[in-house]
Amino acid sequence: MIKVNKILYTTDFSDPSACALNYAAEMAKKFDAELVMLHVLLDESQMVSFYLPQLTVKNLSKDMEDGATAKMEEFINETAVLNGLEYTCVMVKGIADDEIIKYSKENDIDMIIIGTHGRTGFEHVIFGSTAEKVVRAASCPVLTVHCKN
Repeated sequence: MIKVNKILYTTDFSDPSACALNYAAEMAKKFDAELVMLHVLLDESQMVSFYLPQLTVKNLSKDMEDGATAKMEEFINETAVLNGLEYTCVMVKGIADDEIIKYSKENDIDMIIIGTHGRTGFEHVIFGSTAEKVVRAASCPVLTVHCKN
C-alpha cells in the first residue's frame, strides 16, 4: 500500500487554489498525513527592476509578508475542510515553482497538491504554468486540481 505521510498543499489564494484545498484536506484525512500549506511570496528583488531606496524595499517586503499572513488567515477561516485537521502554514520567498520543488525535497514531502488555472494559448505563454513546472521537476507525485466555476 502507498503511504503518504506528508502532503504539501500550495496556495496563491486564487479560486483554483481554494478548490485544491478541498482535495488536500481530504487526502490528508484519508492518509492520516501531515498537511503543510505553503505560500510563496514573490521576492521583491524579482519585481524591482529599477533603483528603490533600501528603506522602501524593506517596507515593501514587510507589507507583502503582513498582507500574505492576513490573506492566509482569511483563506483558512473561509473554509470548513480544515476543521479537525492538523496543519502547518509556511511562507517562503522566491519564484513559486523553484521554492515548491526545493521545499518538497528538503522536507521529505510525499505528495504535492496544487491548483491550476488551466490557461492555454497566449495566456499560458505569457503567465507560464507553475503547476506544469512543478509536475515536471518534482521528485514526488503531484496532484493538479482544476475546478470549473
